[in-house]
Amino acid sequence: MSARPPVLVDIKFNPEGVARVLKTAFADRGSINLADPANRDRDLGDVEYALLWKPDADLFRRAPNLKVIFSGGAGVDHIIGMGGLPEIPIVRFVDRSLTTRMSEWVVMQCLMHLRGQCAHDTHQRRREWAKFIAPEAAEVTVGVMGLGILGQDAVAKLKVMGFNVIGWSRTRKEIGGVETFDASELDSFLARTDILVGLLPLTPETTGFYDSGLFKKLRRGGALGQPVFINAGRGRSQVETDIVSAVREGTLGGASLDVFEVEPLASDNPLWDLENVFITPHDAAVSEENALFRHVEKQIARFERGEPLQFVVDRTAGY
Repeated sequence: MSARPPVLVDIKFNPEGVARVLKTAFADRGSINLADPANRDRDLGDVEYALLWKPDADLFRRAPNLKVIFSGGAGVDHIIGMGGLPEIPIVRFVDRSLTTRMSEWVVMQCLMHLRGQCAHDTHQRRREWAKFIAPEAAEVTVGVMGLGILGQDAVAKLKVMGFNVIGWSRTRKEIGGVETFDASELDSFLARTDILVGLLPLTPETTGFYDSGLFKKLRRGGALGQPVFINAGRGRSQVETDIVSAVREGTLGGASLDVFEVEPLASDNPLWDLENVFITPHDAAVSEENALFRHVEKQIARFERGEPLQFVVDRTAGY
């Protein structure tokens, strides 16, 4: 048996998939899967690495000797702020497949609003032959909020589709061929935006960020007539009652939402029935287990060779 301590795994998604992949992952040290009832009361005192997604509240008390925490997804808001969180590196999950999946979803949603897919779906159900003359992508400005790895890839893919793309982040990012804005220029950014794409991490500053006041600052009278809101970042960044009101009142012409304040979305939530609103069940970019475990193995190897960890979270910024 390896003398290296096993990797602790506490992931609250796809338990069957996690258990299956763990049979061959971390071959040099093994793992402890807290989803397995046999590990419920196991001593975790020798564990040095933990892979987590919405971990148990008492985890850090049970595992007091951790050296690195790995997030099971691109976000870390499920870890930041937990009681007893040790002062050790927290590493985000960054993977080509996850990034590509997110961009696919963003581009798909922008195109569905551009080409009036909701109206086409309605006409199809009614068996009506009703043409819709859509604007060209170049006539529409997509404003992407959040210019990390996911946001920058979405910007690149949207540009390939012909959209005019601008970007916003708390501190300005330099992206070739793209006009970018920082926190002090938020209103100018919003006034130029026809389709707002939210890819922001969840921080105290972004909680409840997408609200009625923000929606009213989006561009009106553009090629789409009314602005559209798309969010695949974090559900608690949006005020859902404001989204409902904005769509009903015409402040927004539509929305696409993959994340929600409370998940799963309740069956009686009014978002389900809104015209020109597309709902997906937080699957825009899911963490694929094989890629996730390879990522953790690579980072552990770097750490133990004395090399810097990649994708380390800035705790002050919250991402």
